Amino acid sequence: MKASEANLMEVLEKPRQFRIPIYQRNYAWGEAQCLQLLNDVLAVGTDEQAPTHFLGTIVYVERAQSILVRQEPLMVIDGQQRLTTVTLMLLALYHHLAHGLAADQAEALRRRFLINPNETGEMVYKVVLSDIDRPTLISLIDEVPRPEPYSSRVMANYELFKEWFEANPEQLDAVYLGLSKLEIVAVALERQRDNPQLVFESMNSTGLDLSQADLIRNFVLMGQEPNEQEALYTHYWRAMEDGFGQAAYARHFDSFMRHYLTAVTSDIPNINKVYAAFKQYAEGYDGSIRDLVKEVHTYAKHYCAMALGKESDPKLKQAFKDLRELKVDVAYPLLLEVYHDYNKKQLLSAEELEKIVRMIESYVFRRAVCGIPTNSLNRTFARFTHSLRKDRYLESVKAAFMLLPSYRRFPSNSEFQAALRERDLYHFRNLRYWLRRLENHGRKETVFIDEFTVEHVMPQNPELSREWQEVLGQDWQSVQETYLHTLGNLTLTAYNSSYSDKPFREKRDAKDKSNKPIGFAHSPLHLNSDLRYLETWDQDAILKRATRLSESALSVWQAPSLSDDILEAYRKPSQTDDTAYTLDDHSYLTGGGVRELFDMFSTEVLALDPCVYQDVKKLYVAFKAETNFVDVIPQAKRLLLSLNISVADLEDPRGLGRDVTGLGRWGNGDIEVPLSSASDLPYVVGLVRQALEQQMDSTQ
Repeated sequence: MKASEANLMEVLEKPRQFRIPIYQRNYAWGEAQCLQLLNDVLAVGTDEQAPTHFLGTIVYVERAQSILVRQEPLMVIDGQQRLTTVTLMLLALYHHLAHGLAADQAEALRRRFLINPNETGEMVYKVVLSDIDRPTLISLIDEVPRPEPYSSRVMANYELFKEWFEANPEQLDAVYLGLSKLEIVAVALERQRDNPQLVFESMNSTGLDLSQADLIRNFVLMGQEPNEQEALYTHYWRAMEDGFGQAAYARHFDSFMRHYLTAVTSDIPNINKVYAAFKQYAEGYDGSIRDLVKEVHTYAKHYCAMALGKESDPKLKQAFKDLRELKVDVAYPLLLEVYHDYNKKQLLSAEELEKIVRMIESYVFRRAVCGIPTNSLNRTFARFTHSLRKDRYLESVKAAFMLLPSYRRFPSNSEFQAALRERDLYHFRNLRYWLRRLENHGRKETVFIDEFTVEHVMPQNPELSREWQEVLGQDWQSVQETYLHTLGNLTLTAYNSSYSDKPFREKRDAKDKSNKPIGFAHSPLHLNSDLRYLETWDQDAILKRATRLSESALSVWQAPSLSDDILEAYRKPSQTDDTAYTLDDHSYLTGGGVRELFDMFSTEVLALDPCVYQDVKKLYVAFKAETNFVDVIPQAKRLLLSLNISVADLEDPRGLGRDVTGLGRWGNGDIEVPLSSASDLPYVVGLVRQALEQQMDSTQ
């Protein structure tokens, strides 16, 4: 590696070419960065006392040793945003001068800083960009019509500088002088001796931060020979970017990579450390880089089908759309594997895949309605496929859902129905989703509910009319407060403003100004079928309708079902273990101070999160979320806690924790903490909370 300070204009003046490799992201600077650079150039250009302005670092790799008969391009791995922006500024300045009274001066600028006049072909250009940016910049230099498609960012920034020069001709000398004062640190790498990827990762960029996608693309392509880079990018990476679409690629690719890595490793990487997780996966990958890129490309197509609406099968397309409306991103690791088994391995049919997608939809929606915390869903879906028997795919998915324990459970029909009837569904974040699904279930022709608004049959107005009060009875306020936003009182209508707060019969028999029936009695919606013939709307009517709709909901959001003998075959031995222990099986917890201290501790720990539960074992009492985060070993005069967290991750200012890694112990954790006094309880629970939070954070 050779690093040296250099004047940027002197660097550009030499007969060489800086080429942006295909694995680099496209030119990305916006107006804010361009104007900042222009202001920096003006500042140093108008200050006679300022000798230079440091622009930053430009790191490049020599593709091969230069020889006398042919100059090799220098491959830029850091600094392309600054180098491209300065080139656009010079280009705009050249065109401004060329179309004015300084044509000779303009041509000199062009031949010195924009082209290599003694070269031919693409080697003519001082700076050659990658992908769609390349032909756009070349068309500006050659003054030919812009290509289609073209780089909107390159064109926009060129126009920005050009318009500024036209509006501020008196500042041109200052701009040119400022450009001549730009200093860089030029870092030249030798391919045979230096590791460009490590240098690239260590650079402290002063421009826009690279995304995880940028880092991953650079990692898989940078180390390859130019021809292989071109092939991998053209056939796989560029095809993947096109499959997403540029806007969706920027928004979704990092998330996709996280889901992909979760699917292939069963570990959930932190969203900000996806690149590090990918590198680790790549290092242990059983295949070539080309094989790995092909695998990523394949899974990206699966993701686009499911998450971006690009599925071709109509039923699957609708199922994925319904799932997206629930915003169940955590299910994509499971879905990526299942879709791969459907699309590439033909282990299940399209019909079976649709049933699995609908099962996931039901699972997530039922849990949301029942108010079950969502912080276990990541881990649930990440490890779900461990339970599958792919020779009996659909059956094993049903069994896996049915055997989920405790707070990860698939809500039963009775639990789901009760929650549907009772909870506030109007302020539910998926309000229009569940109304749409209920209305369209069993219909041959879909009703687009965007044409309708949500209607409260019993009005929201707290000052109900006398007629409504009489119908609802003397406890009308309580009835309104209890049932206003519940399932039985909510429906859809296209005539919300016409209904207003009118009595029920007027809503039922309403007509518009042309005497056309618009009331519930003539509504084509299934949701309104039981409103057509009712004479009154009171608490009893609301409850009856809620019951009917909740029964219909069981058909929309179905629970998996298997016979007992089939389900039994899927149970793990631990799930059929009849051995059960209670606190009384621990002699030190049968009474006295230790039992009192344990009860206080248990109350505090169970209150940390709704997902926490207590599991009494023979030798200790475990407190679990996904798995044990603290085990309690009762002793004669104290409780000995085993925390499932590493010493390095535990903040323990008082130093109560003892590192027992590698030592024999009853509990499952690496740190032992004694608890003998209630006065230490708040501090110790704080240590326990850290172990719980680490476990839960690992599922996010």
